[in-house]
Amino acid sequence: RRRRGTRVRIPPHHDPACWGCGDNPDGIRLPAPVEEGAERYEATFRFDERHQGGPGIVHGGLVAAALDEACGLLATWYRFPTVTARIFVRYRRPVPINTDLELAARVVGGRGRRIHVDAELRRDGEILAEARGAFLHVPLEHFLQTPEGRAAGERWRERLKG
Repeated sequence: RRRRGTRVRIPPHHDPACWGCGDNPDGIRLPAPVEEGAERYEATFRFDERHQGGPGIVHGGLVAAALDEACGLLATWYRFPTVTARIFVRYRRPVPINTDLELAARVVGGRGRRIHVDAELRRDGEILAEARGAFLHVPLEHFLQTPEGRAAGERWRERLKG
């Protein structure tokens, strides 16, 4: 039970339905960072046939989404919660499907509510795409504006009671 005027701290998390890190069958299921406040993130994953644009090549929008997810996961565990303010993606090489890929992200700076994160998507050490993103720390209420967000908030509230 909490006293009036005290705040309950909710640890960093992502929605289970998230395309990037949730259990979504069409997603890429990236693992969550292992510690709060982390300044680096790395993960290995694969795109498959559901993610292709041209034959055997990942759709560029999904490459950008994977980079955004890696940056966003890191920013969220660095300072919970955050949202993408902007992201710039540079495509260097085609990204193949059905191949192990490495994502690496790192916090490169920040000021006030803004967090700057860079990321790379690599195959066998070769950079295929890279991103530079800016993320904003937002109040938790930002995510409670939709019916789904309010339902997630209620689930957290129930968990914290028990």
